[in-house]
Amino acid sequence: MMMRTTLTLEDDVASLLDRAQRDWEGTYKGLVNHALRIGLAHLQSPPAEARAYSTRGGSLGGCLLASLDDVSDSLALAEGEGFR
Repeated sequence: MMMRTTLTLEDDVASLLDRAQRDWEGTYKGLVNHALRIGLAHLQSPPAEARAYSTRGGSLGGCLLASLDDVSDSLALAEGEGFR
């Protein structure tokens, strides 16, 4: 079965099709059908499983303060004595 229809393409889609047509060996209709087949197959395929992401740990060195309980001491060390 063949269906004839009129499509209104957004500017970015039309631009992508125009660029793809430069390397396409067939008709514009053939290119649109090919792109639709690929896109629709992609939409119907199950989503890929997400891969776990991890970062390597690294040493940050020892704490420069004996206690982090006093916020003003911590800020004075981080921002300089001008903080006080």
